[in-house]
Amino acid sequence: MGANTSQVSDLSENPSLRALVGTKPISENEPFWNQLISFTFISPTSSGDSKLLEDAVIPLAKILIENNPRTGNFGALVRVFLGRTKELKISTECQDQLFIWQAHNALFMVRCLLKVFIREMSEEELHQQFSYQERAPGSCGEAGCEDLLEELMSNLVHLIVEVPLLDITYSILFEAVTTLLVLFSYQLFHKDILRDGKIYRHIMKGRCLSLTSRLVKTLLYNFIRQEKCPPPATHIFEPQAEGGGLLYGLASGVASGLWSVFTLGGAGSKSGVGQEHNPLPLSNQSLLLLLVLANLTDGPDWPNPYRQAVTCFRNTQDTSSLPAEQPHSFQINFNSLYTALCEQQRSDQATLLLYTLLHQNANMRTYMLSRTDMDNLVMPILEILYHVEERNSHHVYMALIILLILTEDDAFNRSIHEVVLKNISWYTERSLTEISLGSLLILVVIRTIQFNMTRTRDKYLHTNCLAALANMSAQFRCLHQYAAQRIISLFALLSKKHNKVLEQATQSLRGRQGDNAALPDYAQDLNVIEEVIRMMLEIINSCLANSLHHNPNLVYALLYKRELFEQFRTHPSFQDIMQNLDMVIGFFSQRLEQAGSDLSVERVQEVIMKGAQALPKDRLKKFPELKFKYVEEDQPEDFFIPYVWSLVFNSGVGLHWSPQGIELFSMDSG
Repeated sequence: MGANTSQVSDLSENPSLRALVGTKPISENEPFWNQLISFTFISPTSSGDSKLLEDAVIPLAKILIENNPRTGNFGALVRVFLGRTKELKISTECQDQLFIWQAHNALFMVRCLLKVFIREMSEEELHQQFSYQERAPGSCGEAGCEDLLEELMSNLVHLIVEVPLLDITYSILFEAVTTLLVLFSYQLFHKDILRDGKIYRHIMKGRCLSLTSRLVKTLLYNFIRQEKCPPPATHIFEPQAEGGGLLYGLASGVASGLWSVFTLGGAGSKSGVGQEHNPLPLSNQSLLLLLVLANLTDGPDWPNPYRQAVTCFRNTQDTSSLPAEQPHSFQINFNSLYTALCEQQRSDQATLLLYTLLHQNANMRTYMLSRTDMDNLVMPILEILYHVEERNSHHVYMALIILLILTEDDAFNRSIHEVVLKNISWYTERSLTEISLGSLLILVVIRTIQFNMTRTRDKYLHTNCLAALANMSAQFRCLHQYAAQRIISLFALLSKKHNKVLEQATQSLRGRQGDNAALPDYAQDLNVIEEVIRMMLEIINSCLANSLHHNPNLVYALLYKRELFEQFRTHPSFQDIMQNLDMVIGFFSQRLEQAGSDLSVERVQEVIMKGAQALPKDRLKKFPELKFKYVEEDQPEDFFIPYVWSLVFNSGVGLHWSPQGIELFSMDSG
């Protein structure tokens, strides 16, 4: 943090701020505002710096809450900002840095106050704070003023979609996105999902509605561009050779006093720590706002327009006419979006966006599945799962659902076995000098199941992992020996677990020892394990029935551990599915016996390869194809809205909320 941050606490004594929050109305036309918003400042980008700032703002905001009904000074501040937004586009074209700088500062002050207001009052009371009019001469009458809250929101959306992203506009665009996020943050303080309210209606049905597709497109492009925060524009406050006197006089006169204490995360901080921690603040914040908007609930008689826009946008190369039934459709460069998604999967929010597009946007899903470089997308997802112990459960769950959706496509399941990878640095359990993407996927997914069995025991995670493997099983090709071994080792683990639960239940029955009430738990555990065993047998069977001759390593692993399957041969739950495994094990065991004793590994593999070609396919019993399709739960908002807001809470750049008062999610759920 900056050397001057200790002075943040002095803000409550600053004369200009005391005047803003005080008892005297200040007309929006007074020179006071020009002085107030002419401060040097770089927005804090770390949560710690943001907390320092908010702690200093809270007492000022509370005084303003008391006095604003009589002064209307908050509304005047908002109008000062709105008055400057009308000229922002022209100011950008003219490189009028002073004008942009002042508009940014006004908006930043509005955002800081709003954040405290939202914590302290209801949405209806917030609306009243906007509606209190100035009592100073020259203010508009009560009846002559529009809804100032809606006007602010509309102007923020206009600003985001119309002002180009340049070094001189980066900060004000970031503030506009952040202020909208703050306005929606009422959801954090409610356990139930908010389905109505003035802010909700303004963004869904008000003047913002006509800008829906442009806003979604701009937020996506902010994510795609991954623009880093520009360095502090300290040159703005240096004397200019010509025509710079006013700028220098304004800045130097105020910078040394009122607000120069704020260089948090910027020029006055140690190596810009905040910016290094959040190098892409606009990209990150835009993605969070997009996820918040796309996950708002539908209205009583209207769908969420932002979700509509997310689900139907198309590639810029798509030349067909836009369907009339998709009112918020637009076109965007799919290649650029795909590249950004591949590069950013380290974050929860980028993974959630990928899930949203794969699940809801058929155009984007078709495009992704047509790519010949799917490894660029799949590898980051596998890395998330490989480091499962370091990730939160929601991130792991989203990564698995993405794999499940991808494996619904047969072409994907074939192509991943044709992509050969070398020297995967993050896979540290074994040295994988060369392996197919398909075999790596199997390795990682089974490792995730095994981790889950020993730690979290999440049934849904089991189910989704197995569903992805089942979808792939008919297309297993040339499985790496480690992948084949891992399939059988998982079956061995399940078999061991099955026997242990069975033994515990038997002992409890025989000896009447322990709590007999626990017997139903044993039965439930046994049912779950047997369901998983059944699924694993079906996966192995599917591979053998459809591509045995392509998978000698799986046959080898199966023969090596053949005793594992003995106990399930007569089990009523597995008798049918065991027929094929019995036949394959018997057929190849006979071949090996005929080949002699003390066979080398190479000789065994040779016998298996020849045997696979000789085995008549009609001897294997056909079972229904294993196909699983991901379907969202009923009322998905109950999962996604708390998840999205946990991401805003944990990852919002320059935003800090005290855990006290957060109702939407438990503080360990993120």
